[in-house]
Amino acid sequence: MKSPRARFHSALIVAVIATFAGVPERTAFALPADLAPYFQSPSAAREQADPRRSPLIRPAGQRISTAADWSLERAAIRARWFALLGPWPELLAAPKLEIIRTESRENFEQCVIRIELAPGYFQEAMLLVPSGPGPFPAVVVPFYETHTSAGLATTPAGKATLPLRDFGYQLARRGFVALCLGTPGGDAYQPEQAGALCQPLAFLAYVAANAHTALTRWPKVDAARIGIVGHSYGGKWALFASCLYDKFACAVWSDPGIVFDETRASINYQEPWYLGLDPTTTRPRGLVAATAPRTGAYAKLIAQGHDLHELHALMAPRPFLVSGGAEDTAARWPVLAHAVAVNQLLGYAERVAMTNRPKHDPTEESNAVIYRFLEHFLAPK
Repeated sequence: MKSPRARFHSALIVAVIATFAGVPERTAFALPADLAPYFQSPSAAREQADPRRSPLIRPAGQRISTAADWSLERAAIRARWFALLGPWPELLAAPKLEIIRTESRENFEQCVIRIELAPGYFQEAMLLVPSGPGPFPAVVVPFYETHTSAGLATTPAGKATLPLRDFGYQLARRGFVALCLGTPGGDAYQPEQAGALCQPLAFLAYVAANAHTALTRWPKVDAARIGIVGHSYGGKWALFASCLYDKFACAVWSDPGIVFDETRASINYQEPWYLGLDPTTTRPRGLVAATAPRTGAYAKLIAQGHDLHELHALMAPRPFLVSGGAEDTAARWPVLAHAVAVNQLLGYAERVAMTNRPKHDPTEESNAVIYRFLEHFLAPK
């Protein structure tokens, strides 16, 4: 049994980790009844052990059993991933954000902005700001382009071109500041990297980190309550951003593929616009095969036995929700058990949630849980 002094030291370590990870004070509250079921894995999943090495076991085999040891291993995991993905440029201390034009829309202001996302690199984006004095919770909403997230991508008949992906619009109506980001340069298959020497998906995470900083400087934003939410391509972007940048208070990943899975065409981290960028060769698009081998950082990650559950662990004790569809079914719950175990070590419960739907496309039901999750963990006191 730990001595009182040892228990105090462990509690202090946990408090420090939570503080630097940006865990909002509201997470100390009990889950509402309508959210609680999504934080419990199915009984069948609890009986299955995931074959991936636990983040609580060091590469040399030693088991991590204290919060202090986890703090060291967390830094080591992050360093290993950056060594493979390539380094970020220096984070911007004060990203510039300029308003181009503003118009009123329902109960919020819609601002077309120009935002600095890398040193000297600016991009047009959309900022939705609720009416009133604030401060408001905020979300970064990445996707291929901004209009879908802002609820403005419609057919001539007025129907959404990509239904139920208007996260920014829906959250702005609910009292969140929403920063809707599109692909740097506008082409997801050949994204602009502003000279960065890292993998494209790592650069997207870097861009989101700078967007977070820009939001903290916006007068109507509560800087301690900024989350990130994305679907599919945006889900991959949100996953890497929230795991690699610990100032995001919470995150929602909608069916991105939460582990490497080379049997699924949409879990395509091997592609050069994600993790497979290689200056010496360009692989054919599609599943890994003899004629389309692994390349870039992705090849090294697979060869060294890494998987995305290591990144999930970096979220602890910040809460995250996997809004799972065709790519992230209930069968992924044993993978999430790794992040649950890290949270338990730190003294936290109810930090990892998942919903499931049959198809990749979001549904009204899955989105309702997304909004409730963000309201619970980011709503003002």
